[in-house]
Amino acid sequence: MTTKQPTHGVPGQGQSTQSPPTMTRTDRMRRLMSQLTDQLGLFLHRLGVHPDTVTIVGLLLTLCGAILVGLGYVRGGGVVLLLALPFDAIDGAVARAGGRADRFGEMLDSSLDRYADGFIFGALSYYFAVQDEHIWMLCALAALVGSFMVSYTRARGEGVNVDVKIGLFSRLERVIVILVMLLWPTAFGLPILEIGVLVLAVGTNFTGLQRLWYVYRALKRKHGEG
Repeated sequence: MTTKQPTHGVPGQGQSTQSPPTMTRTDRMRRLMSQLTDQLGLFLHRLGVHPDTVTIVGLLLTLCGAILVGLGYVRGGGVVLLLALPFDAIDGAVARAGGRADRFGEMLDSSLDRYADGFIFGALSYYFAVQDEHIWMLCALAALVGSFMVSYTRARGEGVNVDVKIGLFSRLERVIVILVMLLWPTAFGLPILEIGVLVLAVGTNFTGLQRLWYVYRALKRKHGEG
């Protein structure tokens, strides 16, 4: 499942030249979970499991969950996506346990996250289309575009040496909203699924534009661009 620290590569490589780098909530959560995931990563490494295998298995689980959502088994899909979530951190733990300096693994990890976003929001779009809820289908597609923009603006910002981790809807926040709205699609008489899709549609696109503006301002201050 959108933004990552380097997980398969050597710490410090591929980061912005700015110092000190900021951390998103996603980054801080990974740090908090690292003790548990590192132990599991060491265990899998001793079994001979490659970190890229863990990444791919996580994506396949996400695909299975998305298919269930698209078929109307919303809660079941949410449960499968919940099971897929730990793989997002375990692949990096396996890489660290093996002392791997695999820059491709880092790229694979980030790239497959975009596929995961596509699976989930594509499934939601299909689900709403089948229900003839075209407004919510469009909201799901808008959330997909916004999720891509959040990740893309960070990547492009790093390409011009601007550390872009601002904004509320980084990957952790998106995952939390997705899991809540799938596991509890209705609660207290409220359409939580639809509310969640709307929140993601607005929040992700706002964050993407916020990051774009941040890069513009940073470059203008640094180089007088624009």
